Amino acid sequence: MHSTADPVGDATGAVDRFLAEPRTMLIGGHWVGALSGRSFASVDPATGTVLTTVPDGDAADVDRAVTAARRAFDEPGWRRMSPLERGALLNRVADVIEAHADELALLESRDNGKPVSVARAVDVGTSVKLFRYFAGWPSKLEGSTIPVSPRGGLRVLNYTTRQPVGVAGLIVPWNFPVSMACWKLAPALATGCTVVLKPAEETPLSTLRLAELLQEAGVPDGVVNVVTGRGASAGAALAAHDGVDKIAFTGSTETGRAIVRAAAGNLKKVSLELGGKSPNIVLPDADPEAVAEAAAQAVFFNQGQVCTAGSRLYVHRKIFDDVLDAVAERARGIVVGPGSDPATEMGPLVSARHHERVTGFIAAGREQGARLAAGGGRPGLDAPYDAGYFVEPTVFVAPDDGLRIVREEIFGPVLAAMSWDDVDDLVERANDSPYGLSAGIWTSDLGHAHRLADELQAGTVWINCYNLTDPASPFGGFKQSGWGREMGRTVLDHYTEIKSVWVNLG
Repeated sequence: MHSTADPVGDATGAVDRFLAEPRTMLIGGHWVGALSGRSFASVDPATGTVLTTVPDGDAADVDRAVTAARRAFDEPGWRRMSPLERGALLNRVADVIEAHADELALLESRDNGKPVSVARAVDVGTSVKLFRYFAGWPSKLEGSTIPVSPRGGLRVLNYTTRQPVGVAGLIVPWNFPVSMACWKLAPALATGCTVVLKPAEETPLSTLRLAELLQEAGVPDGVVNVVTGRGASAGAALAAHDGVDKIAFTGSTETGRAIVRAAAGNLKKVSLELGGKSPNIVLPDADPEAVAEAAAQAVFFNQGQVCTAGSRLYVHRKIFDDVLDAVAERARGIVVGPGSDPATEMGPLVSARHHERVTGFIAAGREQGARLAAGGGRPGLDAPYDAGYFVEPTVFVAPDDGLRIVREEIFGPVLAAMSWDDVDDLVERANDSPYGLSAGIWTSDLGHAHRLADELQAGTVWINCYNLTDPASPFGGFKQSGWGREMGRTVLDHYTEIKSVWVNLG
């Protein structure tokens, strides 16, 4: 029996008050319902019960949000805000998020299912860091003077300026709702863009609360607009809208392709952070016990609902059995339960539909001949959690790389472990994927690690660590894992245009 003790104290009352009323969406500084009058339920994945309802926005609501964002972009107050003023505003946003961290974490846990401790440290903690980091950039968005050689011997001054791209449409996923919103919001606001933000239909609540906090911090009306709705209606309408200058999307590769097709109408800028099927590689000199703990964390963190999850574990044959036994033992010891319980290490999956998808992969692994080393079922939890979307941490030994659990992104707590002998063959196997988001390497030979990292087709390679990110470091993928990068100075290119100015000096 799991305790329902609240680990964040006073935040419970604030969250209960937030959930007591149907929520509305933010357009032009006003909280409004969908023009259609329709709404849908936001569900607690730990119990399957309704938390509250939110507007079911569609193309008409997206249109009025884009209109509000365009109006705010064109108004002199936002466009002419000085760099230091803009930086101070972003720091105020960070302050307000930090002041409400426990509340946001509990709300995130209830809506998404993750342990509240993870929501507090990762989701909310990252959001604060993002706004602190990007608060320093408005005063550093510099152009350059360029020595040119014009024909005819003209004396010419050529310089560049960096200007905001305009209205940005931000479409964020359900696995890290508030931090993924801030991954995009912070650089968009730092560069002077205005935004229309669409949270995932499964997890809209923390983003709506974030929007209230942005207002509290003093973000002008219309600069940030939030439209809740389905991906197929509100998301598609945002991607296709001719009034949107840039789309930033995080989600599945399949949906990313649809975003690209929709954005082609006005050739808007597009950045995509998509799926992954990341290899986690263990060399023979690695410590099996240490690697096993890290490998389990790499795939089971956040219920495995992480695009970078180290779901393909390649272990040298010399230590394969030792590592596998230790990973399986760790998987069996993970405490599964509601995110609100301080003892919980892994919460439920986000929705009934996703639970069906993940359990379908587990069934496919068995059917295709993979050996189950741990998990594979549903944990035994008492009511009301017996109706939640829980699955056990699962470890398979895959006989070859052709199985679905090895080839396809599961986005759940399912690990496929395989052995290897030859490093050249290993590299070929690791790179034999349509994805190229991330990879891990475990070894005491750092020279070997650097050489191997150079050969892996991945946007991020972790050596003797895993799943580390920072606002200062760019993040994104090779191949079908996306276009462009999030975070770091690189992301600023996605929200700005470079203007070249030529002046005839006579």
